[in-house]
Amino acid sequence: MTCEAKNLDTPDVTRTFEHGDLHLVNLPGATIGRASFRPGWRWSIDVKPLVGTDSCQGHHISYVVSGHLHVRMDDGAELELGPGDGHVVGAGHDAWVVGDEPCVTIDFIPSD
Repeated sequence: MTCEAKNLDTPDVTRTFEHGDLHLVNLPGATIGRASFRPGWRWSIDVKPLVGTDSCQGHHISYVVSGHLHVRMDDGAELELGPGDGHVVGAGHDAWVVGDEPCVTIDFIPSD
């Protein structure tokens, strides 16, 4: 039986990029991340140059804590996400902050 906790304020890994950051804690069975995207953040501008793919290839199971995020899938499907929205967004998308409030999301990443 496993019983473990970690705090996202003291993450195992921190990734920073223009207009945002990501804090990750590794737990048995999953990694949990807290992303903070400031106004002006857009995946295709701020992260694409770091990872080198045309669109985000991450699969996200997430919850929006605050702010608003717009997602556009490579096939043209779109979502507008706001506080309280739980969502699944598959690989192949762009996303950006809507408005002048930072967007904070919690991402749940199952371990392989």
